[in-house]
Amino acid sequence: MTKIKDLAKCKHPNSRKTNALVKQIKKTKSREKSKQAGNIKLNLLGEKLLWFRDNLEPNSATYTPELTIKVIETYLGRFDEELEQIKIKHSIGCRKNRQHASREDIINLTIKKEREEFNSCGLEIPDLLCVSQFTLLKQWNGELRFLPKFKLKRYSRSQLEAPITKTSEKENCQKGMTVKTNALMDTD
Repeated sequence: MTKIKDLAKCKHPNSRKTNALVKQIKKTKSREKSKQAGNIKLNLLGEKLLWFRDNLEPNSATYTPELTIKVIETYLGRFDEELEQIKIKHSIGCRKNRQHASREDIINLTIKKEREEFNSCGLEIPDLLCVSQFTLLKQWNGELRFLPKFKLKRYSRSQLEAPITKTSEKENCQKGMTVKTNALMDTD
């Protein structure tokens, strides 16, 4: 504020003092803008972690890949209720324009982007398969200053389903071995 007053006092618009004050004002504005962008990112990450904390199974000590897939699917469907309400509003009124069009478009784009991420490279979520990170998330009170303590990991659908298919293949293989050994013993 004082710099702006000093700028108003300057006699000539191209003097060195005026240029220095303009430079300082631009620098402080850009610094505040970058701080604000960082705070927005932290808030978005905090909201995501809060959602996962609130939707964890309360009586489980650790998470398996199956439970992780289930939680991610519910995370991807978190806007379904709001989209349903918007569709109801569209069906009630006979208007040319869509009500809440921008919100609906933002939700659809977000869902599409997150589904593509989960099906391809992976969705970045807290590491639920690590016991220490899981307990840290359960005990977290929602303060943004503790966000750097969380280890985020990208989980993709294929990555989480791979252990499931491996264990089922092992079970099938073991069942097949017992069937074969029983069949061999019966022929003797």
